[in-house]
Amino acid sequence: MKNVLNSVEDKFEMIQVLNENGEIVNEDLVPDLSDDELKELMRRMVYTRILDQRSIALNRQGRLGFYAPTAGQEASQIASHYAVEKEDFLLPGYRDVPQMIWHGLPLYQAFLFSKGHVHGNEMAEDLNTLSPQIIIGAQYVQAAGVALGKKFKGNKSVALTYTGDGGTSQGDFYEGINFAGAYNAPAIFIVQNNYFAISVPVEKQTAAKTLAQKAVAAGIEGYQVDGMDPLAVYAVTKYARDKALDGGGPTLIETLTYRYGPHTMAGDDPTKYRTDDLDTEWEKKDPIVRFRAYLESKDLWSKEEEDKVIEQAKEDIKEAIKKADAYPKQKVSDFIKNMYEDLPVNLEEQLEEYIAKESK
Repeated sequence: MKNVLNSVEDKFEMIQVLNENGEIVNEDLVPDLSDDELKELMRRMVYTRILDQRSIALNRQGRLGFYAPTAGQEASQIASHYAVEKEDFLLPGYRDVPQMIWHGLPLYQAFLFSKGHVHGNEMAEDLNTLSPQIIIGAQYVQAAGVALGKKFKGNKSVALTYTGDGGTSQGDFYEGINFAGAYNAPAIFIVQNNYFAISVPVEKQTAAKTLAQKAVAAGIEGYQVDGMDPLAVYAVTKYARDKALDGGGPTLIETLTYRYGPHTMAGDDPTKYRTDDLDTEWEKKDPIVRFRAYLESKDLWSKEEEDKVIEQAKEDIKEAIKKADAYPKQKVSDFIKNMYEDLPVNLEEQLEEYIAKESK
């Protein structure tokens, strides 16, 4: 019998606004951003690329601890965050520290997080973000809860969260989008599909042709976007936010992107699972190169302006790491105090012993 059925997969085509040459290919989706707003988005992307380069160098010098490189994912990360507001709540994964910084986290605290210092996880009262989630996919369940809380309180804001392609294999991913869908919560779920998770190709993570189509099972809208195209990422995220605020419920956005470096600086070697040809292919799609070409075609960007951003980033990073290095070191007594609100008797005794030792 001839199959006349159409798979849902056929409905998920990649959304693109700028092609690899920085040319508009979809006029209908060009976001309504002023010239200054376009330049600010470019500034943030360039700044984030420099932050990544310097963070890798600081990690290799032993001045930073855990670090997950971000180069290549600037459009996916920064353009999506650019579409939300300060009152929106951010639930990042461990690669999403740049979004936290642009949301208001001081740079020196971001470095303290990398160094494992408790102050790197202490968010200011007016900073709407959680600490970076280390457990893969757990932030999706948290985002559903935060979004539902906003709905109950009548807050005109959304919860925005991120995970990678590997995160979609976790149960928390499905539970989060299903819960948010069932309660029509104002959440935006972004899957940054960089194709390899840690080292496993996406085609071994799932038999689905897209990750966006996983939204169908949860009864929510899903879109696949060119994650190297900042205008497309911004446009779809802005649409998702506006829809959520209008009571339209959550959205799942899959951004097709690529990380140029290793999964983390903790010993991962991407040459064992990626080829040079593949790296070269994705470097041609570089989001900063693409966006630069677009802005230059509109006479909105120049090498001089970019150089100023680079120098400012380097200066900010220099001051921030100096402040992080000088921050008071953690003590064993601090760990004990932070563990419990009311200490058990045995820990009270240990605390007294450590305080006595540390005071000498």
